[in-house]
Amino acid sequence: MIDDRLPLALEKIEISSDGIIAVMHPAIDANLSALPKERILIVSPLATICAHFEAQGYRVTAKVSELARFTASVVCLTRARAETKALLAVAMNQTDGIILIDGQKTDGANSILKALRSRVNVGGSISKSHGKVFWCDGGSDFKDWAVGPALQKCGFWTAAGVFSADGVDPASALLIEALPDSITGRVADLGAGWGYLSAHILTRAAVVEVHLVEAHDMALQCARHNVLDHRASFHWVDAIKWAPSNKMDAVIMNPPFHTGRSVDPTLGRSFITASARLLKPQGMLWMVANRHLPYEKTLMAHFSKVVDLGGNARFKVLRAERPK
Repeated sequence: MIDDRLPLALEKIEISSDGIIAVMHPAIDANLSALPKERILIVSPLATICAHFEAQGYRVTAKVSELARFTASVVCLTRARAETKALLAVAMNQTDGIILIDGQKTDGANSILKALRSRVNVGGSISKSHGKVFWCDGGSDFKDWAVGPALQKCGFWTAAGVFSADGVDPASALLIEALPDSITGRVADLGAGWGYLSAHILTRAAVVEVHLVEAHDMALQCARHNVLDHRASFHWVDAIKWAPSNKMDAVIMNPPFHTGRSVDPTLGRSFITASARLLKPQGMLWMVANRHLPYEKTLMAHFSKVVDLGGNARFKVLRAERPK
């Protein structure tokens, strides 16, 4: 964990006594007390992480202004190598002092260290708690590592680090097949990602509003490329906490079920609870999930009727009616 490695690294390097220190993509449980809080800027595309650190008194932003300059940067490795490289490109371009890179070996710490050493002088590295922290000076040209949203073969824009970045998720495609043409009114797409479900629901003329609710800023940026209909609204917020002024006629969703690398069914259950709160008394929820995930009890606790619409060996499609 960064909690174990960062203090050790700070004993071996010197950071200027003034200026902003960017901490890019920290985990929600990251302990940053080794750094002066008043100088830290948390950079994370996740609304949940930004809200968490903002509540602790940190400055936060979803993305870095191209004009920003940093005295130092801490780059936390992500699970997507291309996303990590893009973060390092930003840090290299906008950091005047030292850059610390921290992450678990399972997130590619060794391969990123090797790639850096082929291009810049790495000042040192420390291995601890199944991970590494290493450092180098900013200022080198890493523009070739910079990536952003890109148009995929499936016809949609995605980006490194977002869910289903390589194309259409098969579970979402299955849900689209099950959605009836009769859906009308206000629709919420919870955990909308880059907008695949919303793009399809907007082919129905009787739909008057679609709200894409997504906690990942980059995914929402992609959705803005993919969903150009004037009936669409985009909300960068944790779907569980979203509180619109009007109730919804329908909710559609392919909810997340991982926290880090671990399966976490409580995420999907929280989405179900949120759906019941958001819907009108006669509203309906359509959702898709991996077949092994235990959502039926939660659905029955929050809705008057639950229907299994089938699916396939991997996924199940469920409809829930009339929230309690």
